[in-house]
This record gives sequence, structure tokens and C-alpha cells, in this order.
Amino acid sequence: MNSHPDKKILDELFPYIQRYQELASKHGINDIFQDNGGKLLQVLLITGLEVLPGREGNDAKDTDGNEYELKSVNIQLTKSFSTHHHINPGIIEKYRQVDWIFAVYRGINLVSIYQLTPADLEFYYEKWERKWNESGGKDINNPKISLTYVKKHGSLIYEA
Repeated sequence: MNSHPDKKILDELFPYIQRYQELASKHGINDIFQDNGGKLLQVLLITGLEVLPGREGNDAKDTDGNEYELKSVNIQLTKSFSTHHHINPGIIEKYRQVDWIFAVYRGINLVSIYQLTPADLEFYYEKWERKWNESGGKDINNPKISLTYVKKHGSLIYEA
């Protein structure tokens, strides 16, 4: 097999990618290519938040210990934010305790960041609770939060 001619370009770029990973590792992100790690680093550095370790619980905290749920969307692909694959009253109650940070990307370029409080998101929490109860207690698979709603009800905290 022969390498693609663009491999030379990758070889030139790779030391910078490694430096990006080193920076991410300092902030608790083990792999910039997994779970939006590279985008997460950017959001953390802009907001001053710190990543919370582990896959359970909230995503980040501020210097006062307040926790946050972090979401991102690539508007070239979709106009809504994913939530959780098993929304139920326990998850909703957890969500009601924290502010959410919504990062809006166009491809890999950060466009804006919005912050929404639990009160801002109560419309969704009530909607999900109704749906869960009406379905006989069946968990809801990854309901979405629309970008339009986030822009209308959130506080813009960063704009490129």
C-alpha cells in the first residue's frame, strides 16, 4: 500500500495536534477526538469551567463549585441539542439543579455560547415529565432542545 499524498500535510500538522491534546489533558480531557473533546476544551477555556471526571453526573463546575450540564451542536448538521438517552424523573430532577451551557458550532468553529437556568428550561422538563407519565413510565430516548429556544430564552455569554 502507498500512502496518500496528503499524509505529508498530516505529518506537518501532527505536532500541533499533539500540543492540543497535551493542553486538553491538563484540563481532564483524555482524547480530543472522542466525545467532542476538542470542542469541550474550547468551551471550558472560554467559560472558565472545569471538567468533572467520569461519565455519570454533570459535566463541569465553576470555581464556586456550581455544576453545569454542557451541550454542543454543529449547525451544519442539525438545529437541536441532544440530551440523554434515558430521560426519566430522576434525570429531570438532576437537570433541574444546574444551569446548562449550550455551545453552537458551525463545523469546528465556535459561533456562540448560551447559558440557561433551570427556570429557563422548565418548559422542557414539564413536557418530558408529561410524556414520561403518559407513556406509563417509559424512559424517553434523547429528546432534543431546539437551538431557536436556546437563543430566545438563554443568555448569550460568548459570541465569535
